Amino acid sequence: MTPLDRIKNFPLPFSSLMGITFVEAEKDRVVATLLVREDLCTAGHTVHGGALMAFADTVGAAATVINLPEDAKGTTTLESKTNFVSGAPAGTTITATATPIHRGRRTQVWQTRIETAEKKLVALVTQTQMVL
Repeated sequence: MTPLDRIKNFPLPFSSLMGITFVEAEKDRVVATLLVREDLCTAGHTVHGGALMAFADTVGAAATVINLPEDAKGTTTLESKTNFVSGAPAGTTITATATPIHRGRRTQVWQTRIETAEKKLVALVTQTQMVL
């Protein structure tokens, strides 16, 4: 089973609710897209910061899942830090790309860049995942 198949077969109900689509997955990189819908926006028809955080958290967690040791039971987020750089209007598709900073036996740290189709940075997220 490929890493992308493993992510797609892993139950992520909130990811489905948000409309996240995983498009690429390797041990060192996971990429997903999200259409910015009105129900994911704040005033001014711009993506809500919480939606960006949830998007990045989901992609970083999925990246951890495909890097878990054989005996691991799962993962959970220990810490997440988000820098909001610019907005993304409703109707646009944003892309999250997670890459590893650290992959240890007990924790993994991932950095996720969220960008518009024009490669404009929307948010930069660093999260720590605990290996269960």
